[in-house]
Amino acid sequence: MKIVVTSGKRKTAVARATVRPGAGRIRINKIPVELLQPEMVRMTVMEPLIIAKELANKVDIDVVVDGGGFMGQAEAARTAIARGLLEFSNDAELKRVFLEYDRTLLVNDIRRKEPKKQGGRGARKRRQTSYR
Repeated sequence: MKIVVTSGKRKTAVARATVRPGAGRIRINKIPVELLQPEMVRMTVMEPLIIAKELANKVDIDVVVDGGGFMGQAEAARTAIARGLLEFSNDAELKRVFLEYDRTLLVNDIRRKEPKKQGGRGARKRRQTSYR
């Protein structure tokens, strides 16, 4: 029995996906993907499954996500699922379709929050100075 473990990252969220042969059950933190809220998160996580079509119905995917916010977790889970499906199938055509649709399906998004600096309220904003 072939079992594939992959991971995906986005900001500070880390997702680990386990892909095994099955009946098409997908769970994120033990919650079926059909019950995920809000709807935007569900649609984001479903993207690689919709692209993979019949392959998604032949595997069970369990995803454990921690860290970050809900959208970062969704994008990390999406990357982990896409990588898992690709590694499970070893299909070059599927890889081409994933990359054509969105590169972050297979490549982690390495952008991070810029740290706040002294002299202002955030990373770039500064307090005004008076010259009179």
